[in-house]
Amino acid sequence: MKKRSLAILAGGMSLALLLSSCGPSSAPTESPSSAPADETGQQTAEEPVTITYCNFNASGGNEETLQKMYEAFHEEHPNITVEIETIAMDDYFTQMQTRVAGGTAPDCYELNIENFASYANKGVLAEISGVDLSRLDETALSAFNVDGKQYGLPGNFSNVVLVYNKDLFDQAGIDYPTADWTQDDVQTAAEAIRALGDDIYGYYQPLTYNEFYKVCAQFGGSLLNEDKTEFTINSPENVAAAQMMADRVLVSNVQPTDVQMGGMGDWDLFMSGRLGMIPTGIWAFQSFADGCDFNWDITIEPGQEQKATHFFSNGLVINADSEHKDAAATWITWLASSPAAAEIRIEAGWDLPAVSDEDTLASYLDMTPPDNRQAVFDSLDYLVVPPVIEDYALMSDIIGQKLSAAANGSITVQEALDQAQSECEAQISLS
Repeated sequence: MKKRSLAILAGGMSLALLLSSCGPSSAPTESPSSAPADETGQQTAEEPVTITYCNFNASGGNEETLQKMYEAFHEEHPNITVEIETIAMDDYFTQMQTRVAGGTAPDCYELNIENFASYANKGVLAEISGVDLSRLDETALSAFNVDGKQYGLPGNFSNVVLVYNKDLFDQAGIDYPTADWTQDDVQTAAEAIRALGDDIYGYYQPLTYNEFYKVCAQFGGSLLNEDKTEFTINSPENVAAAQMMADRVLVSNVQPTDVQMGGMGDWDLFMSGRLGMIPTGIWAFQSFADGCDFNWDITIEPGQEQKATHFFSNGLVINADSEHKDAAATWITWLASSPAAAEIRIEAGWDLPAVSDEDTLASYLDMTPPDNRQAVFDSLDYLVVPPVIEDYALMSDIIGQKLSAAANGSITVQEALDQAQSECEAQISLS
């Protein structure tokens, strides 16, 4: 499995204002490194200890799976008791901000990748050291590394791949997509599939903020300059990316308009057998396996000047004020990287463990459809995360509104990005 480093985008989101009351100076610098280790390299507790762990990801119906993981952990580490609290996603980050600011945060907890950098930069997380991280995927691990220090572990991951209808490709007499495809290749194939019928479409990728920043990266662009001191929303690269996305709806019509969609969702369109390709998350696999009566498979998402695809991961972190950092490190390392936890997660179909051991992942790779599940892991070479800034929500809203106008043809792509550039510069300070 290939590896590469992923540079985490630093900077805060709106929660940074609340976290600033904690300040870097208020957080101890002690690292979890003093406890003895067992034969696997994980720390063990000499005396019985109880730690607290908060998470949100199990709230979607996986609380029993998490409990099963804990029971397996407790058998290996009987001196460590973990009190688990699962909080719904809608309430989780509000509660966590309040607890961190009030000094009542749990010993360890879960953070999504968008919020991780803000917590790490405010000094409220303990550096993780003294534990064996060799079983974790290097790319996923690097997403939670700031300035060379590990402040979180990837508890799981998911990403985006190109899903395609093999039957439509066969009907159009064209080759299936490969990992080498560019957006130009996509357009050629999409036009061939569109020609199969008035209600058949080649591709679906809406001109929204979340899709746009990724396609910008594929064209060699970005929404901010490298040191995040200036907006670059209307750069030539970004204009080319947005123009391509808009033209697929308004010019070649290989992608349906809202009217042509008739209220149907993008997954429904694909499962109906009337859509050739869709870049979407690996969480769609089960729905497609259940809902598609045709042959389909996946490959790495196409690029243009370079490859780029979404990366989603939830980090496991340790409270810098915790009195039980060693035990907390033992628990989150086991949760993230142990073969036992990975097997339980895969069996439950709960995201993917961010482990590098191919034997552990073999059961996932053997599941079909899709046949080419290896593309999920090959895609880790091309991950991008959102350009996180303090006023992230405002920035994404401004850009999203302008892109929506360009998508329906009420303004040009150039006008949309020029307006987004001006409004972001006027309303958002990057200093």
